[in-house]
Amino acid sequence: MFTPKKSNLVNLTSVQLIVLFYLGAVIVSTILLSLPYTHKPGVEWTVTDALFTAVSAVSVTGLTVVSTADTFSEFGIFVLAFILQFGGIGIMTLGTFIWLLFGRRIGLKERQLIMIDQNRGTFAGLVELMKQILLLILVIEAIGAMILGILFLDHFSTWQEAFFHAFFASVSATTNAGFDITGASLKPFANDYLVQLVNIILLILGAIGFPVLIEVKDYFVTRRRKQKYRFSLFTKLTTITFFGLTLFGTILIYIFDRNHFFVNKSWHESLFYSLFQSVTTRNGGLATMDVSQFSEATQLMMSSLMFIGASPSSVGGGIRTTTFAIVLLSIFTFARGRQSIKVFGKELDQEDIIKSFVVISFAILICATAVIILSYLEPFPIIAIIFEVCSAFGTTGLSMGITPELSTLGKQIIIVLMFVGRIGIFSLLFLIKGKEAKEYYHYPKERVIIG
Repeated sequence: MFTPKKSNLVNLTSVQLIVLFYLGAVIVSTILLSLPYTHKPGVEWTVTDALFTAVSAVSVTGLTVVSTADTFSEFGIFVLAFILQFGGIGIMTLGTFIWLLFGRRIGLKERQLIMIDQNRGTFAGLVELMKQILLLILVIEAIGAMILGILFLDHFSTWQEAFFHAFFASVSATTNAGFDITGASLKPFANDYLVQLVNIILLILGAIGFPVLIEVKDYFVTRRRKQKYRFSLFTKLTTITFFGLTLFGTILIYIFDRNHFFVNKSWHESLFYSLFQSVTTRNGGLATMDVSQFSEATQLMMSSLMFIGASPSSVGGGIRTTTFAIVLLSIFTFARGRQSIKVFGKELDQEDIIKSFVVISFAILICATAVIILSYLEPFPIIAIIFEVCSAFGTTGLSMGITPELSTLGKQIIIVLMFVGRIGIFSLLFLIKGKEAKEYYHYPKERVIIG
């Protein structure tokens, strides 16, 4: 990925360039997935199918209108894995690697693009951050593939097949893509708790946020030197919210379905079904069972978790965990009659609080609009549509089975939601925004009645 030459693109903002790059990635991915060598003989493949799969792969969502296992050849699966890798780590991470590979200097414009793509608020250490992200993801995927390959030896007839499946499974889980080449997600491994545990770890490492992983690495390096290390407020807030939501989801899934799906299940089956499905709502998209078998209460709760999504600067979408945490803290603080939010010995910036409410409000507006339109267009139950919309916006990839049956317009709406979920709400809001305009005057202020 190279910086555009000075032409008509010179007047585009960094956000507009990032969106343009992602659109370019979707177009290239659509072309690659349309190559005849990527499909098995006799497979029907339309432009809509190619576009839908490309957006789903670039946004690492995992919603599909075709069966990945039945559609793609081995070459096609490698192509799909590359697109997932590209979409998962972010376009600017790979772009930075290419720039460095060719000895290109990383200038101010490139650093602005990296900052936008990774949700960073400062230029400091951006290039080093990109290097660490790429190295961490590749190491995690390699270790995951090796472990899964060994575990898959009991499930496949040859070691080549076992490690081929392990390679794709590790990439899909780490990037939280949700694609599978088994044809049944992780349902064949519903009773293999080791396979599930490895996938849970990979899903968490991909969704918890790159800055968190880097700080954890720095923590162990510092401890080895017997020095004191302080985690940032971002890492503390993100980690507690992330695992709090996971625990909350696990408990509620079990409570809501203990007299439904879990009636004839043992305690350990119920535990792993609940835990895995809670983790995968962070952005995973993999499943060990058919989620349509859950009660409506569980499906609605899972939709809420998918709407929240993963952490900022991760492979995931949604409103992000920190947004949800700040909104909750704001409500709690206001209810106690306080004016500022104080947490972990720090005080949150007012601008971040306003941004959080803007993100959650606009996200609700987008998803609600999509649900209303799809309810009018499609003949499916409202719960299935809500589930699909939240899954697309959160770039999760879970579905109650309606994705292939959507109309062409319905698929296009899901495509837009997946793309918005990947680039983020602020990128969407700033897409048509020009350069920052300075205010030279203010009107008299007047209070209005609220609530």
